[in-house]
Amino acid sequence: MVGIAAYSISQTGGQRLSIIVGCLAGVAAVLGLELYRRSAQLTEVRLVLFGNEMSFTTKTDMRQAAQRMFFQAATRVATRPLEDGSGNLREALTSLKVLFDLYREPLEGYTTPPPPTKGDSVYELVLDVLNFELAPFLSKWHPSLKDFEDRHPDQDESEWPQHAAFRAELSQLQERLRPYVIGLGEIAGIRDPERHLRPSGRSVQSRPTVPQQDRSRPGARG
Repeated sequence: MVGIAAYSISQTGGQRLSIIVGCLAGVAAVLGLELYRRSAQLTEVRLVLFGNEMSFTTKTDMRQAAQRMFFQAATRVATRPLEDGSGNLREALTSLKVLFDLYREPLEGYTTPPPPTKGDSVYELVLDVLNFELAPFLSKWHPSLKDFEDRHPDQDESEWPQHAAFRAELSQLQERLRPYVIGLGEIAGIRDPERHLRPSGRSVQSRPTVPQQDRSRPGARG
């Protein structure tokens, strides 16, 4: 059929050929614009994080950035439980430091897009993760554990006097990071981001909304 159509067009001359070619060009242009519109489709996402509302008018580049950041956190100890008696504290700290660096890198890069004219940027959300969560935790526990390791190189980390306190605060950090990470998934357009954060043996439950926290953040947007 394509061959017959091509032959018929080749046998058509003058005004009729111009009309056919023009119609085909118009159809191609419309299809191209429709594909572009779908790929760059704007979607509004509203999140309430620790008592502060953020609004995101997302498009392709923002969704892609949010998706990368979601999966970077969803595969690390930032969201994966570290059960009592399992895991390695030094590896947990290293994983959080790597996540910190991965999140900070695009903020300092020349390719980071400017803030949107309307609403918030995904990079602002990530800046809150760095400043309010990861940085304080790492600055407290990294030097403390390193001091123990330097002073007692032959001792297991379970003998570290602050072992239990570290695990408790790590669990609290994970709970605080959870709504941020789910929010990144919402911005990315992931259908059910919360299900990727459930522990092994997860139960099938109805999908909750993004958790709304009451604790306000210093300097955060109201």
